[in-house]
Amino acid sequence: MSDLGRLVAGRYLLVERVGSGGMGTVWRAEDKLLGRHVAVKKLHIPPHLHDDEVHTLHERTRREARSAARITHPNVIVVHDVVDDEGLPCIVMEYVPSVTLSDVMKRMGALPPEEAARIGLAMAAALRAAHDAGVLHRDVKPANVLLGNGGRIVLTDFGIAMESGTSSLTKPGELIGSIRYLSPERLRGAEPGPASDLWALGATLYQAVEGRHPFGRDTPIETAYAIATDPYESPRNARDLTPVIEGLLVKEPEQRMDVHEVERRLGEVTGTRTAHLDPPTRSDRAGTPSPPASPPARTGSANLRRAVVRSVVAVALAAAVTGGALWWVKGGADEPSSRPSGSGSSASASASPGTGSTPPPVPAGYHLEKAGDGFSVPVRDGWTRQTLAGGEVVYIDPSGLVGLRVNVVEFAGTDPLRHWRETEEEQTARDNPGYERVRMAETTFRGRPAGYWEFTFDGRAREYRAAELAFSSTEGTQYVVYLSAPNAQWHKYRPVFDTAANGVRVSDNG
Repeated sequence: MSDLGRLVAGRYLLVERVGSGGMGTVWRAEDKLLGRHVAVKKLHIPPHLHDDEVHTLHERTRREARSAARITHPNVIVVHDVVDDEGLPCIVMEYVPSVTLSDVMKRMGALPPEEAARIGLAMAAALRAAHDAGVLHRDVKPANVLLGNGGRIVLTDFGIAMESGTSSLTKPGELIGSIRYLSPERLRGAEPGPASDLWALGATLYQAVEGRHPFGRDTPIETAYAIATDPYESPRNARDLTPVIEGLLVKEPEQRMDVHEVERRLGEVTGTRTAHLDPPTRSDRAGTPSPPASPPARTGSANLRRAVVRSVVAVALAAAVTGGALWWVKGGADEPSSRPSGSGSSASASASPGTGSTPPPVPAGYHLEKAGDGFSVPVRDGWTRQTLAGGEVVYIDPSGLVGLRVNVVEFAGTDPLRHWRETEEEQTARDNPGYERVRMAETTFRGRPAGYWEFTFDGRAREYRAAELAFSSTEGTQYVVYLSAPNAQWHKYRPVFDTAANGVRVSDNG
């Protein structure tokens, strides 16, 4: 406490110690020059450190200031200056009268989902701003979230943040950050990315609504092992936050919910207070779907999809989606900030449809189904096959709420994206209440032009999400894979598409 009343850098009078962590102590200080309160973070130097370790701590402090200073956002702490105090760097920041989320949870236990959503939305916005500025936080956790007295929420402590284009300050095999909030890929030794920060956000949200960590174990080693390999118990109190938490706590970073989707979902919870998801009702079950009353004049894949969506609104049916593992989305206003989710294989790694190249083996729990002449896909065991008028095939899961549709359309053209944009989207929005585009983009599938369309819409009792991949052979035959499922369970059922799309078998002779 000897620092109390000291003047740092001839300007900042230390008034009150407001926090302390492994890397430093934070003081409320009076800026004698400008007559305002600021926060001053003084670096800790543990005894017996080697000179190179002291240098690393100095550099981390400078990087913390530089990283935070690159981000201009109301949910990110503002850095005013870095000054020297007795040979040690100190960060001068805005002072936010607040308590940490960690302290609130220790006193109150689990938070209401709506309050957790409000906090999570601010954290997601802060992370988006940081990632857009090329900064990874790498230590997202409740202790680094400030809940201001006036309702402001601030993400702080960029002490181990990493900027793009800078060298790492970690040694080979060294893990930096709080074990309980390290993502599975970081524990496996992979380089962190934006998805790693989002995993930590998911763990924070889970803890906020459940009052416990999703992978909490008795020892750090057991916790790390659980994060990397074990499932977690589904949240019981999350209500509308459940799909966000499930989407963030996906072990593979490529399949994790991205920050824009997180913000959209949390915004819905905080803005519209949507009712929590109800159990399946008879009207949502996918019995035998009826064909559209008026068959479309054109028999292309897009019209087939529109007819399917009409049926889904009435009987909650489904079909298959893009597994991003096989293609990159290219150009245009709808291009995502990163590759679509999937295993990471490039489109060029697979041969064009119809060349006879061997797809990956059918995984356990799936079997190969012939969906049309020369067109087969892996389908999950236990799903029921139905053939609709016109030959379209649908596979329905046991709940009756999810389905996989596949079809072959002879001479349907090679540019589904253009047709979607010119006619189909307008018709889909007209025919399906609550339609909202998630992504529509040109892509390739095994070297052939393809289109990908993902959207949400309102069913009778719940919101749905659907996605379609359409690609063509060299002869113009179009192949369609389409999936729809309750939006709240999208990340649970998306692997059905990933398996179907990766395992498509197309042959010229059927």
